[in-house]
Amino acid sequence: MTFIRLKNRFLARAFTSFPSLAARWGRRLDANIAGIPWTEPRKPLKEAVLALVATGGVHLKTQQPFNMADPNGDPTFREIPTDTPADSLTITHDYYDHRDAERDLNLVLPLQRLQELVESGALGALYTTAFSLMGHIDGPHLKTLQEETAPAIARKLADAKADYALLVPA
Repeated sequence: MTFIRLKNRFLARAFTSFPSLAARWGRRLDANIAGIPWTEPRKPLKEAVLALVATGGVHLKTQQPFNMADPNGDPTFREIPTDTPADSLTITHDYYDHRDAERDLNLVLPLQRLQELVESGALGALYTTAFSLMGHIDGPHLKTLQEETAPAIARKLADAKADYALLVPA
């Protein structure tokens, strides 16, 4: 593991342990936040197909890991079948402390919890594919995320006729 990756992991743990440090670091970010479009729900959740989109850097062990060598992050995404056992998944993300998520992936990719909602009848169905991204995207990759990655995921969700998408940040 490179020095940069070790530094990033150390900072992630420090920010978790000292929230005031994270708050101070966060104030220096220049966030570009557009308005949030409100869309009225079209059907009750118990009749709906829900898609899962997560930013915790989770992927199948057989998939290419997210690129941790690029300080601006990795704007690509991975498709994960929603019936994948947790022991077939891993996390590649140096920009948050994921020790708890490694013990329970439902914290960042709640596949089991959503399946329980389907089984109980509270949710109609879970779309068969979850989409996973790396949440730390910066610099030139922001444009890629906004103009390529997010629209590609949105097209897949529209083609699948998913009624709702749940975005789970890490």
